[in-house]
Amino acid sequence: MKRIAVIGAGTMGNGIAHVFAQYGFQVHLIDSQKAALEKAVATIEKNLDRQINKGLITEEDKSNTLSRIANFTSIELGVTAVDLVVEAATENSEIKKSIFKQMDQYAKPACILATNTSSISIAQLANVTNRPGKVIGMHFMNPVPVMKLVEIINGEKTDPETSSTIVELTKTIHKIPCVVKDAPGFIANRILMPMINEAIHAFSEGISDANTIDQIMKLGMAHPMGPLQLADYIGLDVCKNILDIMHEGFKNEKYAPCPLLVEMVNAGKLGVKSGEGFYKY
Repeated sequence: MKRIAVIGAGTMGNGIAHVFAQYGFQVHLIDSQKAALEKAVATIEKNLDRQINKGLITEEDKSNTLSRIANFTSIELGVTAVDLVVEAATENSEIKKSIFKQMDQYAKPACILATNTSSISIAQLANVTNRPGKVIGMHFMNPVPVMKLVEIINGEKTDPETSSTIVELTKTIHKIPCVVKDAPGFIANRILMPMINEAIHAFSEGISDANTIDQIMKLGMAHPMGPLQLADYIGLDVCKNILDIMHEGFKNEKYAPCPLLVEMVNAGKLGVKSGEGFYKY
């Protein structure tokens, strides 16, 4: 593989583009909004500067990385000549299905279609394409340039060759692939989100304040970030969406979002991105 397309220039998309470009791949960064693409490149440049300041890369590395990224506002033009497309749009199954139909329509037959979804069924997305064997999950962790894990999710129809190709590709960008089966929330969010949800329940019941809950998990369980701070960082709306998907998928009340989480999302308190969640920013 030499040429990678990334659809979606948000936090995850620009991070994925950054990493592939840093390790020598030509990257087509695709977003319908030109302003989003410009912001993404500015973010990548800032993150590269951070790596320079830490002594991880050189100025030449930065220049070469940025030179490998080309921006596109059209999926058709952006995916035509690539070997892999990684969809990193918002966590909404209907939006992702629409994008996958276009990816399938315009990408060459040999191209692998991957999704950065953190919870949506790979089978659902594969079923809207004519190449279900070439559809796979690549769930990167945020912030992408820093976090080593990529959760590789095999759908029911994912070819073993597709899976092995993506596992090896993940290693070439200095990430660690962990392969799992397709299920609501996969592994990372199936374990993480109920923990965050339980922390919200404890907070809503007045057992302790947000800072103390987070301190207990950091100091007692060696978590680098407490669950409520992490929820704010992820986005409370995203946490609710993932819990809703697991609740619906497993038909189990233990995955139902805490009523306080629902109230906060409805009130527009989404965490860092809105300026207020369990903390103010």
